[in-house]
Amino acid sequence: MVTTLYLIRHGATAGDDVKRYKGSIDVPLSQKGIQQISKSLNFIVEHVRKSALFKQQNYLIDIHGNTSNRDDGKMALKAVYCSPLSRAVSSAEIIASHFGLKPIEVPNLTERNFGEWEGMTYLEIKEKYPDEFNKWANNPLKYCPPKGESTIEVRDRVVTAIEKTIDNHRTIGENIAIVAHGGVNRIILCHLMGIPLENIFRIEQDHASINIIEFWERYPVVKLVNGIFY
Repeated sequence: MVTTLYLIRHGATAGDDVKRYKGSIDVPLSQKGIQQISKSLNFIVEHVRKSALFKQQNYLIDIHGNTSNRDDGKMALKAVYCSPLSRAVSSAEIIASHFGLKPIEVPNLTERNFGEWEGMTYLEIKEKYPDEFNKWANNPLKYCPPKGESTIEVRDRVVTAIEKTIDNHRTIGENIAIVAHGGVNRIILCHLMGIPLENIFRIEQDHASINIIEFWERYPVVKLVNGIFY
């Protein structure tokens, strides 16, 4: 059975006109973010429908020689998981409500704690912590923000969460969604594609972007990265 994961970054947040390291700070989704997620939802709904029809038609032709049966249950998300930060919860609620679901909060999907850098702009960090910032930007695996989480620490909790979540749906072959953050999503994608964590910033994750991963038993196949539909 094939389990499909829609991995989504939350929409834009209040104050996004100035780029800051928000990390574990709880900031709300903005009106722009609501619109972004709503448009991403439209894509998910259509993609789930088309994928279900394609898989079902192939199965019916191969096994029964016809396509007369239809299982509408396969044309929906079965669960929506999210980080407990409000920008992710609000984004997840928009997606989940369409399918008659409530988001399931997973604490280990929270964005990285940026320590002393949280709430600061890039320029402020470069001015106050020039050496630390350059070291971290050049090797985010070896270095981390002062008093913040290391990439390894974030990876350990995030990978544990993603593996447990997928295992809950793997044998049934269901469609699920996870709404998290840019840093968290990059780590998940690196893990699934076998990319060294030093390269996490080579993967873009825009607001409300969608990544699609199919799990064939325990083998992940990444079908889409950073899809933007607004």
